[in-house]
Amino acid sequence: MRELNFLYSLDEIDGAAEQLIRAAGDVRLWLFEGEMGAGKTTLIKAICAKLGAEEELSSPTYALVNEYALGDGPETIFHLDLYRLRSIEEALDIGIEDYLLGGSYCFVEWPQLIMPLLKSGEFIRINIISISEDKRKITIFI
Repeated sequence: MRELNFLYSLDEIDGAAEQLIRAAGDVRLWLFEGEMGAGKTTLIKAICAKLGAEEELSSPTYALVNEYALGDGPETIFHLDLYRLRSIEEALDIGIEDYLLGGSYCFVEWPQLIMPLLKSGEFIRINIISISEDKRKITIFI
């Protein structure tokens, strides 16, 4: 497993999104870790915009899953927030495996619960640490 680290400020978030897209290559399942308020959703919004999503993105905390179209084509991005789930059974009940292994971009916040469902090489892990009000550190595990 490779590890990449970089810092960015909030006004450099588009560049950070581009770096992540390049680092991920063909991997479409991205797991986002970090404390509450670290900027996971904000970074996911920037990544989705770089990939071509045109609609307004919001946190799926209460809906669990948001779906965004990429341009006019059939391709979709799934954005999951698993913070409220209490067990792996709850994740299976919402059909988590269809999202995780469906081949579409799938960005998952708070993924710890579903780690037993995943195999190495199927995903990248992105850890975000808030260094200051405006500065973030990203560690990517590929």
